[in-house]
Amino acid sequence: GREDVVRDYVDWFAPYQFADGMVPCCVDDRGSDPVPENDSHGELIYNIAEYYRYTGDKAFLEKMWPHVTGAYDYMEKLRASERTEENFMRNPAFYGMMPVSISHEGYSAKPVHSYWDNFWALRGYKDAVMLAGALDKSEDAARFSTARDEFSGDLIASLGAAVRQHNLDFLPGSAELGDFDATSSTIGLTPGGEQQRLPQDLLTNTFERYWKEFTDRRDGKREWKDYTPYEWRNVAAFVRLGWRDRAWDATAFFFKDRAPQPWNQWAEVVSRTPRTPFFVGDLPHAWVASDFVRSVLDMFAYGRESDASLVIAAGTPTRWFEGKGIGIAELRT
Repeated sequence: GREDVVRDYVDWFAPYQFADGMVPCCVDDRGSDPVPENDSHGELIYNIAEYYRYTGDKAFLEKMWPHVTGAYDYMEKLRASERTEENFMRNPAFYGMMPVSISHEGYSAKPVHSYWDNFWALRGYKDAVMLAGALDKSEDAARFSTARDEFSGDLIASLGAAVRQHNLDFLPGSAELGDFDATSSTIGLTPGGEQQRLPQDLLTNTFERYWKEFTDRRDGKREWKDYTPYEWRNVAAFVRLGWRDRAWDATAFFFKDRAPQPWNQWAEVVSRTPRTPFFVGDLPHAWVASDFVRSVLDMFAYGRESDASLVIAAGTPTRWFEGKGIGIAELRT
């Protein structure tokens, strides 16, 4: 219910966008960081779109429109650079995707074609179409729709190529590595909204494998050193997959790793041996906090993009429905 905070943040951040439309990965006391991280462009469009979806504030949308079109144009330039016959012959999984980047920290040693970036780009394309329609910019909406559909098709084709190249039965994290990274793949479901379009066998296998690895860690069946509570995102994925009990079991596990527990926050890294020195990262970690908030809200209600429906209580424990049941007031959707 604090749309004023969202507006203030977007109003402050958007002017740091570069003249060519590139959205900086971060801003510090030196200004806009020029390191290419190709999730940022779609994220800015999505942020503006979310504010509009919740408020209907067309005046602010008009003000932000140049930033939307700038990010869109920059994404178009990026994907055009990869959408060449030469690139297809080099590796069809690269064709039409966002170029390599290190926006996913796991790829900081060597930039790759990350599906994290590409799901965020698709989210940006889809929201650019919606925002153009909201402002009655029919020519822009038609142009954006063509790009959205083309990129969406290329993304599904890229995933298929990577799966074949690496002989996978799950969604890969990147085209080059064919790596397993369910926590990253969650972005395809939320906020990506691609659950019904993704190959269903790969989607199910991805989160079945995550669940197996999660329970083995939880139940002491495998050795582990640490993990990142970004894994909260998997709770939202479980909710969307209809895995109510798994969503709640994961929630109970993650709650035990608040640091310190009375502060109701998570560090960037959770260690199995917290009393020995280790890299803790940020404490508290705002991105982890946002993953927690989004996942918990999804337990009570989430919007399903494929049929524009509101799904109620898909993640709450069934025992809560007994007796007087439960209710929730003033939930923003």
